[in-house]
Amino acid sequence: MTAEPPDPDPRRTPDLEPGGGVPPGSTPPDSGQTSGLSHPQPMPSKAMPVLWLVLTGVLVLMVAGLVVSLAFGWLSV
Repeated sequence: MTAEPPDPDPRRTPDLEPGGGVPPGSTPPDSGQTSGLSHPQPMPSKAMPVLWLVLTGVLVLMVAGLVVSLAFGWLSV
Protein backbone atom coordinates (compact mmCIF):
# COMPACT_ATOMS: atom_id res chain seq x y z
CA MET A 1 0.00 0.00 0.00
CA THR A 2 1.41 3.39 -0.94
CA ALA A 3 1.05 6.52 1.13
CA GLU A 4 -0.99 9.47 -0.03
CA PRO A 5 1.09 12.36 -1.39
CA PRO A 6 1.26 15.36 0.98
CA ASP A 7 0.01 17.83 -1.66
CA PRO A 8 -3.74 17.96 -2.43
CA ASP A 9 -4.99 16.80 -5.81
CA PRO A 10 -5.43 19.92 -7.99
CA ARG A 11 -8.46 18.39 -9.77
CA ARG A 12 -10.36 18.15 -6.44
CA THR A 13 -9.22 21.48 -4.96
CA PRO A 14 -12.12 23.98 -4.74
CA ASP A 15 -11.69 27.50 -6.19
CA LEU A 16 -8.59 26.51 -8.17
CA GLU A 17 -8.50 28.17 -11.58
CA PRO A 18 -6.92 26.59 -14.65
CA GLY A 19 -3.16 27.13 -14.50
CA GLY A 20 -3.00 26.78 -10.71
CA GLY A 21 -4.14 30.27 -9.64
CA VAL A 22 -6.86 31.11 -7.13
CA PRO A 23 -9.41 33.91 -7.30
CA PRO A 24 -8.95 36.88 -4.94
CA GLY A 25 -10.13 36.10 -1.41
CA SER A 26 -9.72 32.34 -1.79
CA THR A 27 -6.95 30.32 -0.18
CA PRO A 28 -5.80 26.91 -1.39
CA PRO A 29 -5.40 24.12 1.18
CA ASP A 30 -2.00 23.65 2.81
CA SER A 31 0.28 20.74 2.09
CA GLY A 32 0.93 18.25 4.85
CA GLN A 33 4.08 18.92 6.84
CA THR A 34 6.21 15.87 7.48
CA SER A 35 9.28 17.45 9.08
CA GLY A 36 9.93 19.03 12.45
CA LEU A 37 9.49 17.94 16.04
CA SER A 38 6.15 17.89 17.78
CA HIS A 39 7.71 18.72 21.16
CA PRO A 40 11.20 19.26 22.57
CA GLN A 41 13.18 16.08 23.04
CA PRO A 42 14.17 15.27 26.64
CA MET A 43 17.82 15.58 27.59
CA PRO A 44 19.43 12.20 28.29
CA SER A 45 20.54 11.52 31.84
CA LYS A 46 24.23 11.93 32.62
CA ALA A 47 24.05 9.48 35.54
CA MET A 48 23.93 6.30 33.44
CA PRO A 49 27.21 6.83 31.52
CA VAL A 50 28.99 7.64 34.81
CA LEU A 51 27.48 4.55 36.44
CA TRP A 52 28.65 2.35 33.55
CA LEU A 53 32.17 3.79 33.77
CA VAL A 54 32.33 3.12 37.53
CA LEU A 55 31.02 -0.44 37.12
CA THR A 56 33.49 -1.12 34.30
CA GLY A 57 36.35 0.25 36.43
CA VAL A 58 35.36 -1.98 39.37
CA LEU A 59 35.20 -5.02 37.09
CA VAL A 60 38.63 -4.26 35.61
CA LEU A 61 40.13 -3.88 39.09
CA MET A 62 38.60 -7.20 40.19
CA VAL A 63 39.96 -9.04 37.15
CA ALA A 64 43.38 -7.42 37.62
CA GLY A 65 43.37 -8.46 41.28
CA LEU A 66 42.50 -12.02 40.30
CA VAL A 67 45.32 -12.16 37.75
CA VAL A 68 47.86 -10.72 40.23
CA SER A 69 46.78 -13.12 42.99
CA LEU A 70 47.07 -16.09 40.62
CA ALA A 71 50.51 -14.88 39.44
CA PHE A 72 51.87 -14.65 43.03
CA GLY A 73 50.30 -17.95 44.03
CA TRP A 74 47.97 -16.44 46.63
CA LEU A 75 45.09 -18.28 45.01
CA SER A 76 45.16 -21.84 43.77
CA VAL A 77 42.75 -23.07 41.17
